[in-house]
Amino acid sequence: MENRILIVEDEEKIARFVELELKHEGYETEKVFDGRTGLERALSGEFDLVLLDVMLPQLNGVEVLRRIRKESDIPIILVTARDAVMDKVSGLDAGADDYITKPFAIEELLARIRVALKRKKNDNISTEKLSWKNVIMDIDRHEVYVGEESVELTNREFELLKMLLQNKNIVLDREKIMDHVCGYDYVGETNVIDVYVRYLRTKIDDRFGLKMISTVRGVGYVIKEEK
Repeated sequence: MENRILIVEDEEKIARFVELELKHEGYETEKVFDGRTGLERALSGEFDLVLLDVMLPQLNGVEVLRRIRKESDIPIILVTARDAVMDKVSGLDAGADDYITKPFAIEELLARIRVALKRKKNDNISTEKLSWKNVIMDIDRHEVYVGEESVELTNREFELLKMLLQNKNIVLDREKIMDHVCGYDYVGETNVIDVYVRYLRTKIDDRFGLKMISTVRGVGYVIKEEK
């Protein structure tokens, strides 16, 4: 499916030029010439990216941007005058993904559009996440956070925590954990799991004042779901 781009530009010659170039590159386009119409169309859900001029009648581009951002995270590239530094700063502060200054080379604009669309696509890729209280595990990204703080784990620590989070309220014995975390061919004492649990407790429980992993004496470990 072709990406659809909304061009919000009051200078019709520029709008027409950009439209022709974008269509040549395979994009579907629509152009509008004032801020109010641009805001309405941008929020319609019909577009993948907005190319938004700052100097617009009815509503200026930065105000349009602010209003869009209250309801949508659609990629927006702001078009500014070359010397309008404050427009750039205001636009980025208001949530613009990028900006380009007039006059611009069409190749540069196309490159910026590709980057913005790719970034949005990557953001939309679903990732499997596991959680307990404010502990978040992003499996695809191989990341663990407690609140906003990142926790650095080794591969085995990560696999141990993942297994426990995937089996909340189920007591897992040491041998089963060891087979999963260390591999079936691992030769060694099962108390190696106790060591990894201790590492996790140091990095998460002790650091953040939590009590996540419970010991079931003589059996193994469990993470209990909060009621």
